[in-house]
Amino acid sequence: MSDIKINESSQVEDKAEEKEEEKDWAAAKAFFEHLKTNKPRPPKPGFAVTIAVSSRTLFNMVAERLIYEKEGVEKYVAYQVEHENEPLKPGPAFQFVKALMTVNARLRELYPDSEELFDIVLMTNNHAQVGVRLINSINHYDLTIERFCMTGGKSPIGYLKAYMTNLYLSKDADKVTEAIDEGIAAATMFMPETENELCDNQLRVAFDGDAVLFSDESEIIVKQRGLDSFFEHEKKFENKPLAQGPLKCFLEALGKLQRKFYAKNERLDCPIRTFLVTARSAASSGARVLKTLRSWGLEVDEALFLAGAPKGPLLQKIKPHIYFDDQMFHIEGAKELGTISAHVPYGIGQKYHRGKLIEQPKKE
Repeated sequence: MSDIKINESSQVEDKAEEKEEEKDWAAAKAFFEHLKTNKPRPPKPGFAVTIAVSSRTLFNMVAERLIYEKEGVEKYVAYQVEHENEPLKPGPAFQFVKALMTVNARLRELYPDSEELFDIVLMTNNHAQVGVRLINSINHYDLTIERFCMTGGKSPIGYLKAYMTNLYLSKDADKVTEAIDEGIAAATMFMPETENELCDNQLRVAFDGDAVLFSDESEIIVKQRGLDSFFEHEKKFENKPLAQGPLKCFLEALGKLQRKFYAKNERLDCPIRTFLVTARSAASSGARVLKTLRSWGLEVDEALFLAGAPKGPLLQKIKPHIYFDDQMFHIEGAKELGTISAHVPYGIGQKYHRGKLIEQPKKE
């Protein structure tokens, strides 16, 4: 009986603490709302779709990185301080961030008091001294990025959950892998080799299927047993949903915001458009993919089954602000034709390149 009383007391205390936290947030929000500013404020993290970007994805810092690698951190920091009034050039995530801001502007028009918005966080292991140049560059381009995390040479991965991150974009493949291992959607970004003119009033996001939205369970069969076994397997398990992949939760977050536009009869003018671009064949293995999305209560605006054809030319027509794929040869093909690409280092595909085994997979 005493144990029950202790548990009940603990629950009461927890609820009281939650109420106090809500009061604290409400008080802080009320204070800031009385401050006059033309800049939109960041949303409450618990409701926002939080996108964490590294400084090297937001800006092109290739020259600065070379100084760091060749001359060390002190010379690097000194260079950044010396040039802090010179805006950095846009990096691979820049257009994606601009598109997120476009969506936020539309959401604020339809839902002036809503906290369900994109929140962009600069997540970097840069030193605080470099922060002035980053802030100056953000203000130069009029980007809405108010939350920073600068870790002074330490990995920022441990902070991702604290910032309630829905997607992490970096140039560092090891950090991206670490984030995925922590259950956070993440990808390594690459600059395209040519530039495409992107849509300025709609966020376009393209996903590969296996090992990106879905697990790599079916891809393992392709790699280890061949296409015929894969087709047989997908037909047999057509009505069994695939397990989720590392980017499923990000598609889910996009869908949540899309539905806000649909609720206002804005489906045909929605500023978010999603694409599934998969090497799967439609007739032989496409039904399981679509049924899996349906079972999750999710949808994509366009589903493109290429049956092994190159993805680059199609992506060139779609012109996404970001394209996620688990296989580097698809990333390379997309980059060559001007698509901003993001590699998801997940699944059995990391052991192969252009169909050739790099590392012998472990036998089950």
